[in-house]
Amino acid sequence: MFIINNHIKNTIYLAWPLVITQVGYIITGMVDTVFLGKIGAAEQAACILSNNLYILLLVFGIGVSYATTPLVTSANQNMDLLKKASLFKNSIFLNVSVSIICFIVLFLSSGLLKYMHQPEDVIKLAVPFFNVLIFSMIPISLFFTCKQYCEGLSNTRMALFISIIGNVINIILNYLLIYGKFGFPELGYIGSAWASFISRVFMGFSFLYLIFKSPVTKEISAVYNRVKINKKELFHLAKIGLNAGLQLTFEVAAFVIAGLMAGTFGKEQIDAHGIALSIAAFTYMFASGISSASSIRVGIYKAQDNWLEIKQAAFSSIKLVMLIMGGFAILFLMINNFLPKVFSSDLQIVNLASKLLIIAALFQLFDGIQVTIVGILRGLEDFKIPTLISLVGYWIIALPLAYWLAFILKLETVGVWIGLLVSLIFAAVVLFWRLNYLINKNLKINNLK
Repeated sequence: MFIINNHIKNTIYLAWPLVITQVGYIITGMVDTVFLGKIGAAEQAACILSNNLYILLLVFGIGVSYATTPLVTSANQNMDLLKKASLFKNSIFLNVSVSIICFIVLFLSSGLLKYMHQPEDVIKLAVPFFNVLIFSMIPISLFFTCKQYCEGLSNTRMALFISIIGNVINIILNYLLIYGKFGFPELGYIGSAWASFISRVFMGFSFLYLIFKSPVTKEISAVYNRVKINKKELFHLAKIGLNAGLQLTFEVAAFVIAGLMAGTFGKEQIDAHGIALSIAAFTYMFASGISSASSIRVGIYKAQDNWLEIKQAAFSSIKLVMLIMGGFAILFLMINNFLPKVFSSDLQIVNLASKLLIIAALFQLFDGIQVTIVGILRGLEDFKIPTLISLVGYWIIALPLAYWLAFILKLETVGVWIGLLVSLIFAAVVLFWRLNYLINKNLKINNLK
């Protein structure tokens, strides 16, 4: 039977805390969208627009942190405590440095919102919202540095614990700060931005504290002061991380630009795009959790140079994600008219979001496959080719096609989403070819089948 496969069982064991952690991060944005949808379409659109620009550099920083996991996995397999401590210290230095640069770029970019051909009332609300949101950049970098370090130790539960508490804080603060309850100031829609910032500060700094105090990870505290920030370690982390950051940015930037295209057709279409994308992103986090778990497991086998187990672990993960994302695709087709009503009562927004969810149902499977394979390749420390595939898929195929369908054929936001669907199919197929090539090449080298 399908579930008896030990690789699938082990992947699920590692993946479920990661899924909840990833879903928790998405829920932060979804909670903001739901609360602001109760205030008005313009406020909701301002939140979506602000997050679109903010996330463009945020995901680059998150991608850079991905370098930590495979290197820590290797050090952990070799029981090299000094190496683990050194990787953690240098990862913090690199990731925080990158986040500071990203913050400065975003701080200087808020004025660009005025030139993105979005509705004027939305822009007016988006600028102050954005200016609060960007301060989350540094605490998020701390959270993801700690998360990727723990994943390198095959520990996926600490991030889950922090994420759940952080989301509870965000929900409570949204209610208190937007409406001014229990003596808190009534900040209106901007209170949602402050709620996200405060919850992310908690998540970043509490996770850093926990790394040095938890019995599971505090072993590095004894040798932490003995290791130094050094060029060799930073260069190795940066070499892997910058490729991972670019790869993730190419994909997310395509979706950000897609959101800007949708915005040119009015705030209702921004909201419909944002709502459908939030729902699709929610299910995507299940695939992302499997991807991270696959990266951990493949990284362990790579440290052992065991390509037979790499093959089994990789293809079991792909089968698992196909089953799960296929199930979500069917669910989207069944209740696509109901889901958008959770976020908005505007019939125009709900009807368009329902149509977009039909397209989202189609790309669930391919999105799940491509992100899982990216995780597997990350465990194999293969970044350059996947980065090139992302560049071609999202920038050479998706965006020109989305523009042609949306503006030339007048399909508007529906056309934008069809363009994204085509790019995800391309990415899934070519990344699968890349993975298969690497596995067969190394099995041949080792005279294995």
